[in-house]
Amino acid sequence: MDDLLFLTHRIPYPPRKGDKIRSYHLLRFLSQRYRVHLGTFVDDAADCQHAQTVAQWCLGETKLIWISPLLARLRALRGLLTGASLTFPYYDHPEMGLWVATILKQYPIRRIVVYSAAPAQFVLNGIDPSIRRVIDFVDVDSLKWLQYAERRTGLPRWLFKREARTLLTQEKIVAAAFDAALFVSAPEAELFKTLAPEVADKTDYWENGVDGDFFSPDHTFLNPYAADDLSLVFTGAMDYWPNVDAVTWFAKEVFPRIKTQVPKARFVIVGGRPTREVQRLQSVPGITVTGTVPDVRPWIGWARAAVAPLRIAQGVQNKVLEAMAMARPVLATPKAMEGIRQDPQMNRWVAESPEILAKMGIDLLQGADEDGSGIACGPLGRQLVLSRYNWSINLERAAAIVAG
Repeated sequence: MDDLLFLTHRIPYPPRKGDKIRSYHLLRFLSQRYRVHLGTFVDDAADCQHAQTVAQWCLGETKLIWISPLLARLRALRGLLTGASLTFPYYDHPEMGLWVATILKQYPIRRIVVYSAAPAQFVLNGIDPSIRRVIDFVDVDSLKWLQYAERRTGLPRWLFKREARTLLTQEKIVAAAFDAALFVSAPEAELFKTLAPEVADKTDYWENGVDGDFFSPDHTFLNPYAADDLSLVFTGAMDYWPNVDAVTWFAKEVFPRIKTQVPKARFVIVGGRPTREVQRLQSVPGITVTGTVPDVRPWIGWARAAVAPLRIAQGVQNKVLEAMAMARPVLATPKAMEGIRQDPQMNRWVAESPEILAKMGIDLLQGADEDGSGIACGPLGRQLVLSRYNWSINLERAAAIVAG
């Protein structure tokens, strides 16, 4: 069994957030084929308890390093002095650099897999050229910062535009140094090829998956809503700005229009660590913010529909795939659907304007989708997920690229 070094920017467990879901499945899959040595950061105190869990999947060594978000943000400011992005110095931790160097000396590492751009700095230079290096960028993160900039003014706008420019430069440097650069979908990979044509021949993708047995409409759950509620649900980490922006916009611009026509309508925001801005939405009639829940499936399964009103997004939205797997219709903006391979019928509940989304939401709550047609509803959405977003099949593609 060959030795493989796997570096991630965040501990790949528990798989409850988009980045952790993908890295978790990739780690578990690689650990079946390689002696994995895992180096990762922990930025949430609650995740420290999972050190032994991830260690049990690695036959090699594991290194978890606590990274204080406050100190990391201060460290990131070094980028302003050096001309680098803020993302890379945020994760520039000497202890991780020393651990990686030690692992490379002590073990016959034949492959290195890096998840997200920043940890690539630890294996960017001075690496034996016979070692195969693969970077899983997941998304073109630099463009996400550009989307952030478009919704800000003043100094934040300048900083975000700068980060978009400098991070793209570093993404290109990493891709050029590595043997393969991977993304979450074919469109995302094609996008990077247009931005970095010099590494187009190294650019590829492997798609996410959904556990179709876990996210299945066949499970029986207690209804978490009131009996007469007509609920629209949003699921996701509620300290993540694109999610905060999405629910805030929907709550202010779309939901009141729905509530006027459907008095029993409810908008339920399910996800951990809601910001103060999100918590304040509970003052809007018909809106509930749950915070962390032990299992999102009852909230999805009993909802009339899921909503994904994202205005800032790159790649593939797991929240959409999970709702599809549970045979729920998804009321979505185009941004939320960009990375998902679709059936022509899936455009029925996709729109950008608040007025049209509200009209679609009213139709959903009043039973317009009872025939089982439309986006992500009934057999169609679930079948699309099972056939196109199967972890076993998609991970085989990733494994083939890692193997070289």
